[in-house]
Amino acid sequence: MKLKSEFLNEIKARGFIYQNVDIEDLDQILLKNKISGYIGFDITSDSLHVGSLIQLMLLHWLDFYGHQSIALVGGGTTLIGDPSGKDQTRKILSKNDIDKNINNIKKTFDRFINIKKNSLIINNYDWLSKLNYIDFLREFGSKITLNRMLTFESVKNRLDREQPLSILEFNYMLLQAYDYLHLNKNYNCILQMGGSDQWGNILSGVDLIRKINKKNAFGITSPLITNSDGTKMGKTADGAIWLNKDKISSLDFFQFWRNVNDKDVSRFLYLFTKLPLSEIGKLSMLKNQEINEAKKILAYEVTKIVRGKEEAEEALEITSNVFSSKIVDERLPNIFQNKSNLKNEKFSLLDAIEKLNLVKSRSEIKRLVKSNGVKVNDIIFNHSNFSLKEFSDLNEIKITIGKKKIGIIKIN
Repeated sequence: MKLKSEFLNEIKARGFIYQNVDIEDLDQILLKNKISGYIGFDITSDSLHVGSLIQLMLLHWLDFYGHQSIALVGGGTTLIGDPSGKDQTRKILSKNDIDKNINNIKKTFDRFINIKKNSLIINNYDWLSKLNYIDFLREFGSKITLNRMLTFESVKNRLDREQPLSILEFNYMLLQAYDYLHLNKNYNCILQMGGSDQWGNILSGVDLIRKINKKNAFGITSPLITNSDGTKMGKTADGAIWLNKDKISSLDFFQFWRNVNDKDVSRFLYLFTKLPLSEIGKLSMLKNQEINEAKKILAYEVTKIVRGKEEAEEALEITSNVFSSKIVDERLPNIFQNKSNLKNEKFSLLDAIEKLNLVKSRSEIKRLVKSNGVKVNDIIFNHSNFSLKEFSDLNEIKITIGKKKIGIIKIN
């Protein structure tokens, strides 16, 4: 499939395209005109996580090539809950909670699309809240068949596992299709993008536009991004890798990317950085120990996009100090503790790791100690009583969890 337009060529070369609706026709339009395209985002939390990063990058590249990117926040649809790719019904949030989440998330979009110039953040509550249910069913209910909806993977998987799928969630598909119709009519939006789990919803929107607005509409999905071992991208033992700084520090965010599997480095450079394709090609050739340089670049570039250049440079400097120069950097997470508490064993390793917020639970800390996953001053800690008594005469103690988490106890 040969594509000529700049936007489609860019995202194809970087591996963003998985499924599409009439992409050759879209390509011809993009050669002659600027278009408007959108991606919808659930607002179930006060921050997006790295699972949304591929969609944010798609919006970025659309905006970068002079088109209008619309980040559609689901203030209305989140009140219902998207069943796509989910094993069970989502918790229903209040409108107040959703509005707070939207306010927190808006600043993330500013890093990917130019709101001041051309692109938009729109809330679908603005129109969905005004719908009359009877009128909606009369006008649109007959246009999307239950037979078609039952063929969608997101629905089939839930039903095959005999897990409940409520009428509430079925309505979500209708409303998302209506979102596309509304954006097509009011913003001349002709492209919806999303993850592969949104394929059925995108097709429904395309069909609705063609039947109601009598216009052509297009769709593109991106592949489901998993790690090389098959695990879900962005999910760790400590939870999700959030995009907002108040949910996870820039240092921990940087370290997540710095420690990805070697097999994932090339793919992630293409998807999650703005580096030129030729430079990524060279970095992708690095093997063995040299691949660590590519990982540093990946971590720096992604952190720069998500958190800003200053945060990225600070995270790079801290990690270089700690791991390359063996310098205890004062900007690492740290706590003060009285020497007598260590000597009298009133403050243990468990207390220290918990207060430094390096690990979620004390049971997890114990598991890590047993598996040699904790170091104190660069020596594996294996004391069954978790005592720090022998370190009490030092000025500070460095605690390392695995390869990427470090905290400092300052003794006074």
